[in-house]
This record gives sequence, structure tokens and C-alpha cells, in this order.
Amino acid sequence: MVFSKETKIGIVGAGTMGIGIAQVAASFGHEVMIWDDFGKALVSGEERLKKNLTRQIEKGKMDRPQGDQILSKIHFLNHNAKGYPPRYAECEMIIEAVVEDLEIKKELFAAIEHVAKKNCVLVTNTSSLSVTSIASACHHPARVLGLHFFNPAPVMPLVELIPGIRTGEEVVESIKELIRSWDKTVVQAKDTPGFIVNRIARPFYGEALRIYDEGIADFATIDWAMKTLGKFPMGPFALIDLIGNDINYAVTQSIFQETYFDPRYKPSITQKRYVQAGLLGQKTGQGFYDYREGAKNPEPRCDENLGNEILFRILSMLINEAAEALHFRVANREDIDVAMSKGVNYPRGLLKWGEEIGLEKVMRYLKGLYDNYGEDRYRVSPLLRQKVQDKESFYPSSWAS
Repeated sequence: MVFSKETKIGIVGAGTMGIGIAQVAASFGHEVMIWDDFGKALVSGEERLKKNLTRQIEKGKMDRPQGDQILSKIHFLNHNAKGYPPRYAECEMIIEAVVEDLEIKKELFAAIEHVAKKNCVLVTNTSSLSVTSIASACHHPARVLGLHFFNPAPVMPLVELIPGIRTGEEVVESIKELIRSWDKTVVQAKDTPGFIVNRIARPFYGEALRIYDEGIADFATIDWAMKTLGKFPMGPFALIDLIGNDINYAVTQSIFQETYFDPRYKPSITQKRYVQAGLLGQKTGQGFYDYREGAKNPEPRCDENLGNEILFRILSMLINEAAEALHFRVANREDIDVAMSKGVNYPRGLLKWGEEIGLEKVMRYLKGLYDNYGEDRYRVSPLLRQKVQDKESFYPSSWAS
């Protein structure tokens, strides 16, 4: 199975992700067929694409002929009949980018398999749902796999590739080469809840919410600590408001349920209440911060001692989570570090960061949290414990050498 620029690509869903992926594929010469069963989404998707291209032209990232060429490669299918557009039968790959609902995705894959030709690869852009479960709806699960693009897809360099249990090895290798030809960095993850990034990143949000719930610091101070002292591009609460409180909460809830209620991923009551109140972040004008015109948000308490305590608590939890992902072979060490630095723009890979700090220091701090709270949430990863006991590192030699 070999893909080239002549490979035609179908996309189901004309939302932000579907349009973004379509732009990426068309940028590298592919003809793209995109459709949405909600007609207005197709119209707004086309408008969004034109605005995205215009913005990039204005920024000098492409010229007008390039923008026109990309637009000419993308076909918005006006299909009102029952079922999926017949033109999907021309495609060698069809990517699903619809709502994060397992039953909806399974129903979609079962139906689209009847339209797609035999050698067409079926791809889900799910960010946290089981690829194996989605593929179970198909008669030929060997051709189903996950490709998790990050938003905005034309900008973010990372793509997580997730084979299902029955995905064919030839499919994996062929798609990996195709995505690399799009100038994307591909990391491969086991089909486990949250894959690499959404799993390992949970403490960035969850522990920040826990610190707030305990009254240690407010939203602004926690964000200041992580951004100013930790050099993260955004603080957790500002980032949740950008993502959408409802979306972030739903991912946490999904991972919590899919890991059989592992307390490390326990959702926050505070976040649930904000979602229930409709305080979803920038898209609603209010979230953890107020984005309405003229609104004034509280200033952070710029206390470095407090800030460093907040930073080290959240960072230790993140490093421990990365070690746990490596322990359970969610991905290899390089892919874990690359995923966190390129998928969510962390200042450096967490396993390397842990070695810079000192693995023993991280372990001692986590054990202190565990002893203080008595909660399994703070248990030390067996791999982290073993590395400290055996005086080993995650990498064969010192990462700094």
C-alpha cells in the first residue's frame, strides 16, 4: 500500500478539525472531498477555510496563487440524499472528524465502509476514544486506525498515530509515511485512554484545580506560576478557557471512566460546576476568566516561593504520569517526550525534565504528597521508583551531555 500526491482523501465533518485537516492535505497536493450531514456546517466550514487562507496570505506564510491552489483542491460535497456521498468511493483514505461520541463514530464507520472501496483506509481523528472499539463496527477492522491531529491542524506539528488491535501493520507504516510527507511529526501510541498527550497532560489541569480547591492559590496565581516560572506557553486555566471548559471536562471524564475510575484522573467538582453554569471559556465570554468587554480579572499573587511550590507540585505529577505511560508501554520514551513538547508545547520533554530536576527529588516529593493525603492519586510510578532505586535514568546517558 503506497500513498502519493495523487491519493484522494475524504473527510467527514466540516468543523474546525475537519477543515484544518483538509487544508493540510490540500497543501501537499491531495484532492480532498469534504462533507457534513449538517448543511450549515458545510457552508460555515468553507467560509472558515477561506478566512484561514486569507489570514496566512496576509501574514506572508503563502501567496495568493498558493491559497487559490489549496482551495481548488478541496471539494465541498453538496449531498442531500440518504447515506454518504458517492464520491467517497474515489478516495484511498477517509478521515472522520465528528463529535467525540463513541456510538456516533461506530455508526458512521459501519455505514461508510459500504461506500469506501476495498483498499481505502478508514481513519478516526478521535482524541481519546478507543480506536479498537470504533473499528469493531467494521467488517474489515484491519484498515481502521486513529490519527489524532492537534488544533489548529495546519499549524500544530504533531500527529498521534494509534493502531487498533486489529489494524494491519502495512496500513500503519503506509499512513505513517504519508503523514510525514505532510511535514508532520508522527508519534505512535497504544490504544489506551487519552493516548499520549491527553493522558499525560491530565495533571496539568487536574492538579491545578486541586490546588485551587484547597485554597492554596487562585486561578491567576496558578497560571502565573506555570507560565512565568515554569515557562509553559499558557497557564492551565487560561488554556482550559481556550479549549473550552466543556471539552476539557469531557476528556477528563472519559479517561477517568475508561481507566476504571483510576483516582489519578478524577474530574474536579469545581470544573463540573463551571460547565453546568455555562462558563465554558472564551467561546461563551466567561470561564475561569471574564472575556467580556471592559471586564477586569484578578491580578496574580506574584510570590516566588508560593509559585515554585505550585510549579513543582504540578510538574512532579506530570513527570510521574509520563513515567507511568512509559511503564505501561503507551509509547516509547522518545515519542512521549516529543509528543508533550510538540503536541502541547511544553518547554521540554517530561522524562528529560525529570532527569534535569533529579528523579529522586521528584519521587521524594510525590511520596510526601502520598503520605500527606493518603490518596492513590499521588502514588509513585513503579518505573520512576525503579529508576531511582537502581540509580538509572530514562535515557542511557545523561540527557544534558
